[in-house]
Amino acid sequence: METNFSSAIPLPKPFLLLAGVSGTGKSRFVRQQAEKTGEFQLVSVRPDWNEPSDLLGYVSRLSGKAEYVMTDVLKFIVKAWQAVENAGVIANGEVSGSLGQLADVPPFWLCLDEMNLAPVEQYFADYLAVLETREWKWIGDEFSYKTEALLSATAWADIVDFKKELNVSETLWDFFQKNGIGIPFNLIVAGTVNMDETTHAFSRKVLDRALSFDFSNFYPNDFAAFFEPKTQPKLLGYPIYSQATEDDNSAKSIAFLTALNEKLKETPFELAYRALNELLLSVVSFQPQDDRALQAVWDDFVMTKVLPRIEGDENKVGSVLDDLKAVLKNELGEIWDNPRPDLWRENVDGSELEIDCRCKPKLERMQKQFTERGMVSFW
Repeated sequence: METNFSSAIPLPKPFLLLAGVSGTGKSRFVRQQAEKTGEFQLVSVRPDWNEPSDLLGYVSRLSGKAEYVMTDVLKFIVKAWQAVENAGVIANGEVSGSLGQLADVPPFWLCLDEMNLAPVEQYFADYLAVLETREWKWIGDEFSYKTEALLSATAWADIVDFKKELNVSETLWDFFQKNGIGIPFNLIVAGTVNMDETTHAFSRKVLDRALSFDFSNFYPNDFAAFFEPKTQPKLLGYPIYSQATEDDNSAKSIAFLTALNEKLKETPFELAYRALNELLLSVVSFQPQDDRALQAVWDDFVMTKVLPRIEGDENKVGSVLDDLKAVLKNELGEIWDNPRPDLWRENVDGSELEIDCRCKPKLERMQKQFTERGMVSFW
């Protein structure tokens, strides 16, 4: 494992949906990210999962005494917390430290393979709820972090051997006793997704809390470069902010989202404060230096957060696609018909890679689908 936090791009959010046809390299992408900087755990989702205990475990009394049935996911979460502890940022039941100490905290990549074989909003409900409670606070280079519990201390109150099963230190045990087991800030969950008749569609609750990637669009397969790849994914890291702060690009980004939302008002696809915060966090993550790079951030935001939410028939969608295209053509004027920087990939020598605007062809395909079939879906 080679930790290189300083060169990684902090993700705006630690929950990714990687959608695409089988064999495009979604699971391999997650594994390769982990191999460069952190730890990896692959968990295959079962079709019969329908509640959070399938992920986080449960109390069993079949033997006559209370025992906790551990899962690979819970063990991996605890292992991620141990990495946080090892960096020296847990004390007195709290998480706090300096920016420099984060270099010693590797990301832990949890890959939920075939995530939508079961209804995500059911077995993943606790994670989706707690995800929104993550709170980073920064004063200069000093930070604190807290989160609500995925598994509260009452869940193991009568389990005699629970500490032994977790195999944690006194410091971490005391931390769990006080706070429960929450989402460690270095945990990144990536779900691989195939959209077909054997899988479940995503509710808006799930999509609103994830970054949804059309994987073959962001990381296209190039058969000609199979033996000698010409590009590589950029290194990704865990988020270090939960709430955006104001900077020089904030006003422009707010105006952009306002223009989009004017066309989404009184539709099921209208955006709220969460979307604005995540757009501003994306700007913080990628640090665009000019309008072209800023519009590249907006382009990817539309692809990962706006278009995935648009689905339905004429009664539901109406003129939304046409209206959005008109707005985006104007707001993305620098890149609509011109190359833009790829924020997620680079050339193998580390130089910048340029690509075409992403949302333009995607919108055109969705418009064509809507015209021919009378209904539309991002997937």
